[in-house]
Amino acid sequence: MNCHQESDQSLIHSYLIGNEEALEILITRHKAKIYTTIYLLVKDSYLAEDIFQDTFIKVINTLRAGKYNEEGKFLPWVLRIAHNLVIDHFRKDKRTPIVTTIDGYDIFNVLHFVDENAEDRIIREQSTSDLRKLILMLPEEQREVLIMRHYADLSFKEIADITEVSINTALGRMRYALNNLRKMMSVKEESLKQ
Repeated sequence: MNCHQESDQSLIHSYLIGNEEALEILITRHKAKIYTTIYLLVKDSYLAEDIFQDTFIKVINTLRAGKYNEEGKFLPWVLRIAHNLVIDHFRKDKRTPIVTTIDGYDIFNVLHFVDENAEDRIIREQSTSDLRKLILMLPEEQREVLIMRHYADLSFKEIADITEVSINTALGRMRYALNNLRKMMSVKEESLKQ
């Protein structure tokens, strides 16, 4: 069988018996999803690349130490390592990420609107700015699930694996995030009416 068609588990086994190419295939296979997830949380391509590399250093060390036992769940395991490294970074740095696209643009600035006049554009830009501020006001666990679901396009199963909670907890955090956003928006609307 061609190495590129092997399962993750088979590639890990192959790597552990000395086939370095197997690890390269694993990294290549999952790089886009892992890097995108990291990048959407940190909003800095250099930092995302550093955390991506740190993630795979940790993966290699864990594999070599014989401590990997997540049979059949390689990607969620790696995403959980990456997620923990991102959390560690923000704990050290005390910074809040801004939601961006994979190529580094603020997600709210790349949404295109057709037939928009200047007044509509100004209103949309203000609304976008307000929404961004509201998202950043969410509790960290809710903000994280919202970003991973809507901007990294991860499934609730993947989010649950990465954040090490049940799927129901991930769903609950998303529901609370959306409810909190709605409440904050209605409070803001009420204050504007007064």
